[in-house]
Amino acid sequence: MSDVSMSDVSLQSIQAESAEPDQPVSCPVNSYNSWDPLEEVIVGRLEGATIPPNHPVVTYNIPRQSARWLKLVGGMPFPFWMINQAQKQLDEFIRLLEAEGITVRRPDQINLSARFKTPYWSSSGLSLMCPRDGFMVVGNEIIETPMPWRSRFFEAYAYRSLFKEYFAKGARWTSAPKPQLLDSLYEKDYSIPKPGEPMRYVINDSEPVFDAADFMRCGKDIFVQKSNVTNASGITWVRRHLGEQYQVHEIQTQCRTPMHIDSTFMPLAPGKLLINPDYIDPNQLPAMFKSWDIILAPQPQPNPSNLSKYTSQTSSWISLNVLMLDEKRVVVERQQTSMIQTLKDHGFEPIPCPFYHYQTFGGAFHCATLDVRRRGTLQSYF
Repeated sequence: MSDVSMSDVSLQSIQAESAEPDQPVSCPVNSYNSWDPLEEVIVGRLEGATIPPNHPVVTYNIPRQSARWLKLVGGMPFPFWMINQAQKQLDEFIRLLEAEGITVRRPDQINLSARFKTPYWSSSGLSLMCPRDGFMVVGNEIIETPMPWRSRFFEAYAYRSLFKEYFAKGARWTSAPKPQLLDSLYEKDYSIPKPGEPMRYVINDSEPVFDAADFMRCGKDIFVQKSNVTNASGITWVRRHLGEQYQVHEIQTQCRTPMHIDSTFMPLAPGKLLINPDYIDPNQLPAMFKSWDIILAPQPQPNPSNLSKYTSQTSSWISLNVLMLDEKRVVVERQQTSMIQTLKDHGFEPIPCPFYHYQTFGGAFHCATLDVRRRGTLQSYF
């Protein structure tokens, strides 16, 4: 007779079940800041990119010369030759990341030109070029954001296959309340405030809306700016959702048309902060930055694209939109020679990469990526 008891058999069965290969072994999502060593990243797509439909929340957030032609061509696909130019630079950027040993993931292609509607309004889509706007990774959690551009309402669907995979392997996956984006969210009589006038925004607080690109993560401290795409109600939602483990601090900007903090305020490494001197007064930074090295971004070089003056959806300060691969290595637009030298002067190792054609579509290296996994843990840097 066997010496193995029934209790031993039960224990062995439990152990065998716990060792099944389809059980999560380690979570693939882990990111608390912008500088821990980057291991896996989602990079956006240009295929099918569509010109933003004409709408106040769009036209007041992009350069005036570009906003003028939205009434004529908004909702139409970008010309193929424009996409092709930017695609070549995007491919080079992806090759650079992979050569550095970073896993690159891509969203699915979806039909962005098809019109869709809710019970309240209809729109066409936009593009998949800026995953940084629609999603925020905090630790092992992916948060889908309630963006106020109607053209981006279903953009998250292109990332569903990736997020389902991450969820199956242990990631947390949350979506903020899906916004209604009613006409009442947008200020009818809005005008851009002049210097010296009280700040006002094209959106109000009738429901929580925000873009993740208005938040910068520094471990237990997260910095945000109120903007034309992120309202106070959205900031409150993030604070309540993240709870007491994180502190969310609001940064004051002097920009009259703020949208996305990653061309204004960029923590690059522990103790080193890059700021836009036109938008941020270093003397008005929170006191917690007194011991940090505050790096004033140099005036940006002009975009060499002949079309950028008329079609670019970004300001010239997109030069700050860099991507840290770790605490030293940083991907920078190759044309921004002054920025490259400034970063070298402060101990960084810039990796130049051409990206100026991509910028025409509305973003640069930080916008074009969502860091899924960085090798690090939750810490406080203050």
